[in-house]
Amino acid sequence: MSRRISRPATASRRGRVRVAAAAALAGAAAAVALTGCSFAYEEDICSEGEYPVMTVGGTGSACVSDDKQPPKDYTRYPEGKVPKQVDDKWDVYWRTHTLDKDGKIIDAPDAG
Repeated sequence: MSRRISRPATASRRGRVRVAAAAALAGAAAAVALTGCSFAYEEDICSEGEYPVMTVGGTGSACVSDDKQPPKDYTRYPEGKVPKQVDDKWDVYWRTHTLDKDGKIIDAPDAG
């Protein structure tokens, strides 16, 4: 006994497969969005082989080669309070704070 399949039945099955595939993709996208998955990019403050320095009495900063001393009117950040990535805890903190000429942390006069 041979079985005959009509074209409309085959076309209908393909359509259901497409709908199911689209639903699966939409479900996967929703799962990623709802679980908080993100592909965050963190930009380093300085390049490899450099360290960050800050202006004395201001909020300016720069990067200095590891084998050089900070330029005039710049100083190293206090140990343990060095920003590593843009917008990290210490990068944000040093936008409104600075060091005076004696190395004491003070509110930055130009923070506003």
